Amino acid sequence: MSLTTKGEFPPAKEVGLPKRSMSDLLAPLERAAKASPNLIANHGAHFESGGETHELPRYLFIGPKGGGETIRIGIFAGVHGDEPEGPHALVQFLTLLERQANLAAGYCLFAYPVCNPVGFENRTRHSRDGVDLNREFWRDSNEPEVKLLQSELVAHCFHGIISLHADDSSHGFYGFAHGATLTTNLIEPALEAAEQFLPRNGNDRIDGFRARNGVIRDGYQGVLSGPPKVHPRPFEIILETPQAAPTYLKEAALVAALRSILTEYRQFIAYAPNL
Repeated sequence: MSLTTKGEFPPAKEVGLPKRSMSDLLAPLERAAKASPNLIANHGAHFESGGETHELPRYLFIGPKGGGETIRIGIFAGVHGDEPEGPHALVQFLTLLERQANLAAGYCLFAYPVCNPVGFENRTRHSRDGVDLNREFWRDSNEPEVKLLQSELVAHCFHGIISLHADDSSHGFYGFAHGATLTTNLIEPALEAAEQFLPRNGNDRIDGFRARNGVIRDGYQGVLSGPPKVHPRPFEIILETPQAAPTYLKEAALVAALRSILTEYRQFIAYAPNL
C-alpha cells in the first residue's frame, strides 16, 4: 500500500467519472441466485423519487441449519452513495458465502448492498433529494429510501445490524459500537481481523468523537439503527474503512471483519445458555 510522508493514504479522487452501474455491481449475485440453494434475490422493494421508480436491492442468504434459533442479521451498505467500498465488499462477502456456506451456519442474512441507489449511481453522498440519509432514521423522515429501510428494520427484528462505510478523513480502519452490551466484544475481534489488511485508527478522537483503540461508543443522531423501542436491543456495528486506501485492501478488510462478527456472535449464542 502507498502511504504519504505522514503515514496516511493519498487522497482518493473521482473527477469526471461516468455514472456507476448498479446492475454491473449486482450481476455476480444475480447469477449466483439463479442456481443457489442459499442465496435469494428479492426484487420486491421499490420507492418513488423525482417521479421515477427505483429498486432497493435485497438479498437473503440462508446458511446451513445451526443448533438453535436462526440468527437474523441485517447488513447494510451504500447509504452514502460516494462510498462504493461497502457495496462491493458486501457483494464479495455474499459471493464468499456461496462458496463456503458453513461460514453462515445458523444465520439468515438480510443483505442490502445499495441503500442509496441514486446516490450510488451518481457518485454522490446524498440522495436524489440532496439529503444525507444517514441522519434521517427514526426522525419522522419523509425520505422514501429511509421509510423503506425502516420498514425492513421493523419487519425482520434483527438480532444484529451491521453498516459498511468509508471515511475520507481517516488513515485507518475503525468502528462504532452501539446497541446490545455485547457489541464491544464483537467489534474488537472484527477490527483485529481487518488489521490483516489495513492499519487501525488509534487516535483518541475520530470523526469528532472520543475513541479508544479504534472503537467509538458515541455517534451521530439519525444513523441507520434498530427501531428505538425494540427490546432487547440488537447489536449495532458500523465499520469504517479509510477511503483513500487501495480498493482491494478496503474490500478485503471489510469482508474479514464481517466474517469475524459472524464467528464471534455464533460462539456467543452457543455459550450464552451456560452463563
